[in-house]
Amino acid sequence: MVNSKARRLARLSVILKQAVCVLLSLAVVAPLYLVLINSFKTKSEAARMNLNLPTQWVFTNYAEVIKKAKLMTGFGNSVLYAFASTTAGVLLCAMAAYVLSRKRTKLNNFIYYFFICGLFFPVNYVTLVRVFQWMHLTNTHLGIILVFTSAMIPFCVFTIYSFVETIPTELDEAAVIDGAPPAMMFFRVILPLLKPTLMTCFILQFMGVWNDFLTPLYLSSKSKLFPMTMSVYQFFGKEGSNWNYVFADIVMTVIPVVAVYAVGQRYIIGGVTAGAVKG
Repeated sequence: MVNSKARRLARLSVILKQAVCVLLSLAVVAPLYLVLINSFKTKSEAARMNLNLPTQWVFTNYAEVIKKAKLMTGFGNSVLYAFASTTAGVLLCAMAAYVLSRKRTKLNNFIYYFFICGLFFPVNYVTLVRVFQWMHLTNTHLGIILVFTSAMIPFCVFTIYSFVETIPTELDEAAVIDGAPPAMMFFRVILPLLKPTLMTCFILQFMGVWNDFLTPLYLSSKSKLFPMTMSVYQFFGKEGSNWNYVFADIVMTVIPVVAVYAVGQRYIIGGVTAGAVKG
């Protein structure tokens, strides 16, 4: 009798957990479905913003958005900012985290905690704009990339630093005995082992850079430098009544992030699984 009651309670607990998961999933999926389905509707149907399928599928909305919103320029800028800053930031942070973790001097400890402070302090755009004006980096691709790269240092150093601690120092010693210089030892021995955490940092920072709106807003005033987020903002101001175009614009902005996350997630799972098998 007791076992039967326990089984019923366990079954009820599983059902409640599944119901909560379903509700949370709907809270995330429903807005995405709303945006996607309305991007294929006519102007009048999209203005109703309902979840019904379109009576007439209008695929030309995307072509109109590409032509009117000049998305190719924004897409190129977003790709440049995201890939350049994320690749450089993750690689430099990996090198810094490795040195800080392996050589625990007082100076290195100070530098590490100085980096970590960046997790708690917001970006002061007023001071940043002044510095960039002094360095003549305002309204340049390089300036925006440098800001994005520096902004990811605290999180990436903190994450990679913790992962480096799990790598045995015997690997470093074996590489030194084999005559490998420091650079070769890091890139050929240590860096491949950091693949799971590097991919995690890359995906999270890529998504952050791609979705960032404030940094390009403060550091650029030329439309040729605007990423896709600002292109969407400008397009919404011009086509605020054409919700079908606005939704199509949003979908095209989201697709690259979803694609990068989907591909990167596979690498993360593969790296963690490989590490577990080796252990």
